[in-house]
Amino acid sequence: MAANSVRVAAAQMTSGNDLASNFATCSRLVKFVGCVDSFDKMGIEFEHEKEAASAGAKLVCFPEDFAFVGAKDEDRLRIAEPLNGPIMQQYCSLARESSIWLSLGGFREKGPDDKHLYNTHVVIDDAGNIKSTYRKIHLFDVDIPGQSSYKESDTTVAGENIVAVESPIGQLGLTVCYDVRFPELYQQLRFQHEAQILLVPAAFTVVTGQAHWESLLRARAIETQCYVIAAAQTGRHNDERQSYGKTIIIDPWGTIVSRLPDRLSTGITVADIDFSLLDSIRTRMPISKHRKPIDFWESASL
Repeated sequence: MAANSVRVAAAQMTSGNDLASNFATCSRLVKFVGCVDSFDKMGIEFEHEKEAASAGAKLVCFPEDFAFVGAKDEDRLRIAEPLNGPIMQQYCSLARESSIWLSLGGFREKGPDDKHLYNTHVVIDDAGNIKSTYRKIHLFDVDIPGQSSYKESDTTVAGENIVAVESPIGQLGLTVCYDVRFPELYQQLRFQHEAQILLVPAAFTVVTGQAHWESLLRARAIETQCYVIAAAQTGRHNDERQSYGKTIIIDPWGTIVSRLPDRLSTGITVADIDFSLLDSIRTRMPISKHRKPIDFWESASL
């Protein structure tokens, strides 16, 4: 690991409706991220085992719905809790005990009433404190060809704030899943909030994942000149729901620098965030200086 770099890890898993089982999987992945001798025993797959062992990751990113995936809307509402509830406090304890930052995308935070919740991305520091939260802005109300219709807004209230957080890993831009289709959010994170790393925890459907997952993520990396860490749900969660997987980490040039060898496995992929590379790309192609401000486009004539 170079002097001007920091190691990160992205997790892939198949969450179900058992909170304890999902937490056990997350805990297993965190605790063994830097312990190569235990990988095979724990049944965990790693892309770069030697790299993971030589120096521990400072941040582990988990996918959307890491804590719970239910078959019905009422299941999500039933388990929704405030951020100071027992579910999130377990993960705060995990971060503190492991001395590692956690990105927990897609937590079911209790909403303004009993019929609604927030889809919340929570970042916890290595002391176990909630450092920042982002409520998903773009809700997934879509008819998937050949699959069921999804209407996230039936039970979820959209967020209204763009969120970036300073960390030892760099300036983190927080998003969730369907957000990745809306480049203006990522433009704001890069050019207004100075993000260096964009976090995209997700649970993409199989159809949309096959068609667009990698393309969208690489586009967001290229157009913002940021690293992108995309932790994904994978496999069949229940009779009603299946996720695409393919957890990947992408550099600011749009190159995939790390991925799990098996799109459907549970495991960790590791990469180094190279700030020298990031600075070099931004210096050689200074799009921050070349881009037009919002008021230019507002006044431009067609």
